[in-house]
Amino acid sequence: MTTEFKSGFVAIIGRPNVGKSTLLNRIVGEKIAIMSDKAQTTRNKIQGIYTTKEAQVVFIDTPGVHKPKNSLGDFMVKSAFSALREADAVWFVVDASKPRGAGDNFIIQRLKEIQDTPIYLIINKVDLIDKDQLFEVINSYQTDAPDWAEVFPISATEGDNVPELLENVVSHLKPGPQYFDADQLTDHPERFVIGELIREKVLQLTQQEVPHSVAVVIDNIERGDDDRLLIQASIIVERPTQKNIIIGKQGRMIKQIGTRARKDIEHLLGSPVYLETWVKVEPNWRDRPQALQSLGYRPEDY
Repeated sequence: MTTEFKSGFVAIIGRPNVGKSTLLNRIVGEKIAIMSDKAQTTRNKIQGIYTTKEAQVVFIDTPGVHKPKNSLGDFMVKSAFSALREADAVWFVVDASKPRGAGDNFIIQRLKEIQDTPIYLIINKVDLIDKDQLFEVINSYQTDAPDWAEVFPISATEGDNVPELLENVVSHLKPGPQYFDADQLTDHPERFVIGELIREKVLQLTQQEVPHSVAVVIDNIERGDDDRLLIQASIIVERPTQKNIIIGKQGRMIKQIGTRARKDIEHLLGSPVYLETWVKVEPNWRDRPQALQSLGYRPEDY
């Protein structure tokens, strides 16, 4: 007698920088969500797909919930909360090394409104605290909070307790169809992931306001005569001073961004790549609805 196939959607929500994207990448085994130490790195909902012979789980990684300062920030927060509507389970991820704060409380109040959907408390970064501190962290999330379906201490970076977490969520899924091919890791097209990998390098290599002012557009992808993929991309910023920073002295910064991004893109595509990048100025694009839509931040995405 064969076991019936199970499937479902799991929303991953939390403050910026708690390790949601690291957890998603750990689960699917590839970098499909970019990572940096900058808050608000993830801007769109990223769906990561985990498939076994018995089940398929579609994980929805959401932008970190924060107080919006512009239209882009408003899009990100709405996008994060919209994922709760389509989820069969919710993973609320917190940082074990940081105390419960106003941002956590804001999310918790929204989670308390959810009915008939199991909500897991995922305490990430336990590798950064002493073991005897863990009970105190767990206890701090028990008051004025939902009735957690499960509490899982994990380390997304080290992989500690992640297999057990996966096994638990799969065991609670209901019978359902296989939504995606078994070898598919994300629902986003390659263009989106390539653009995100380039933006990740900008986040890693620049400081202050520059990272938050950057968007990336893939202008063209084509196969060259030498069988290399030619990828042409535009890095969008808001001010000429930011453009100068990204280009760098004698073009060193843009070259470093391109070199690092090309390595990740080649790993993703399994093909040699020739990457061309330009930097363009779009004044105040984060507060212009038309610019937001043209850069891929659309209201229908939340």
